[in-house]
Amino acid sequence: MPRSLPVSGATSSFVKGSDDIYRCLPLQQLTWLDHGFATRRSANVPPVVTLRQIHSSVVWNASGVEDRDREGDALVSGERGQRIAVRTADCVPILLADRRTRSVAAIHAGWRGTAGRISQRAVEQMMSEFGAVPADIFAAIGPAIGVCCYYVGSEVKNQFQELFPEWGPPRDNQEPVMLDLAEANRRILEAAGLPAEQIFASGLCTWHRGEDFYSYRREPENPGRMISFIVRES
Repeated sequence: MPRSLPVSGATSSFVKGSDDIYRCLPLQQLTWLDHGFATRRSANVPPVVTLRQIHSSVVWNASGVEDRDREGDALVSGERGQRIAVRTADCVPILLADRRTRSVAAIHAGWRGTAGRISQRAVEQMMSEFGAVPADIFAAIGPAIGVCCYYVGSEVKNQFQELFPEWGPPRDNQEPVMLDLAEANRRILEAAGLPAEQIFASGLCTWHRGEDFYSYRREPENPGRMISFIVRES
């Protein structure tokens, strides 16, 4: 396992290895699993299976799927050695791992996918495909644009009103807000049955940390993407 380094600005649950890949410590404790949230400098990510991402709530079982073979925004897998991944640059990458069935998921959650509850859909797919139980699932929410930097208008805000009741009634509060996509997904996962203590967020903002991450909002002329991957190794 790559040497872990302290991470300024991240929660204590995430570390960066000498390979410039961030990992979630609770997931690292699952000895049958490998995972990571790559940076813009991570050059040694092994081959992965991804989708042609379309900002949807579509989830696929990765069995028999070739890289970029299908359109959607989340993959689930129960196969040993199948490395699934998503690509992000401000959107939220989420990795799920079930400690009992050893099934895994990789999720790309932009605001449209989040509004469509894609992380919940992935949990439901793990349940139906592999017999997973939400109480056994761990979630790692990776680097994404933070609430500090993600300003949205009322059209987007209204789609998240139910998740953020603290904003007040829609009819009384049509002002734009700073949207916390990572927190929205955390709430969706908890509502889907994952224990709060098994959901971990990196706290890393892609817009602020240009040395580590691409950001579409910061660099629209440079559409680079980071890979977030997960694999059941045994």
